[in-house]
Amino acid sequence: MAFLSWMTRKLTIAIPIAMGLGFLLGVLGDASALSVLILPLTFLMVYPMMVNLKLKQVLEGGDYKAQGIAQLINFGVVPFFAFWLGRLFFPDTPALALGLMLAALLPTSGMTISWTGFAKGNLGAAIKMTVAGLIIGSLATPFYIQWLMGADIPVDLLAVFRQIAVIVFLPMVAGYLTQRYLVGRFGQQRFKQEWAPRFPPLSSLGVLGIVFIAMALNAEYLTAQPGILLWIIPPLLILYVGNYALSTLIGRWLLPRGDAIAMVYGTVMRNLSIALALAMNAFGTASADAALVIAVAFVIQVQSAAWYVKLTDRVFGPAPDTVQQ
Repeated sequence: MAFLSWMTRKLTIAIPIAMGLGFLLGVLGDASALSVLILPLTFLMVYPMMVNLKLKQVLEGGDYKAQGIAQLINFGVVPFFAFWLGRLFFPDTPALALGLMLAALLPTSGMTISWTGFAKGNLGAAIKMTVAGLIIGSLATPFYIQWLMGADIPVDLLAVFRQIAVIVFLPMVAGYLTQRYLVGRFGQQRFKQEWAPRFPPLSSLGVLGIVFIAMALNAEYLTAQPGILLWIIPPLLILYVGNYALSTLIGRWLLPRGDAIAMVYGTVMRNLSIALALAMNAFGTASADAALVIAVAFVIQVQSAAWYVKLTDRVFGPAPDTVQQ
């Protein structure tokens, strides 16, 4: 558990290592047998996040402005920006454009809450954005994909909904029941201090496993087209930089410091774990290319979030307690 916790804190290093090892395995041998591990690793990736999810907090009042702005950006701006980038950079490779769309359609993750905390933002607002974004994104994604990508990628709406039920809602129910059981048996305080910290490292293990498999299954393709990563990185960088810029400007203009920071991380951090699981399970022959885009997005997202924390005080001013000191 100590090793997993360390690995969670060092995802900026662990994810590229997992990608490299997966690529090496795929080059040295046939990795197709690993595909049977995708569903178990998906559950391992998503279920721990759900155990710590505070569903009740969505119903609490306050920070309505930040919540509304976040969801407007998440579902009214970012998907269409990603769709335009996909058309621009991947006009003849719709599977890569699909990966970009999936990365853009599932907002917020546990990283939203973590990075908001590191930057001394409004944690309560970040938690609400995470839960609301996850639920809305899960329900809306099949329709966005059908609407925007249906002409280029065969989309079986029922199959996508089935995958989302297995990938999101089943772990959500299991996580909530686990949380209720542990709180009932050990009390809220002991759950928060002793049990809650044990679950995120397990989720990180699932993420690394899925990234490893995605690279192993794509190794032959990457070997045949070694420049593909240089093709994938520019639109992802533009997507993230554009998202940071828009959210930062709106946050500075319309929101107090704490809400603004939560809104930035609630719109820029995407739930790449679920996007990757969906890409690997629901889109047939397009899955490998889409998963490759999302695997690269992991590296950019984690690195950019860490850098943005260092810029937060310069952009929004120091936190109130820092000013008082």
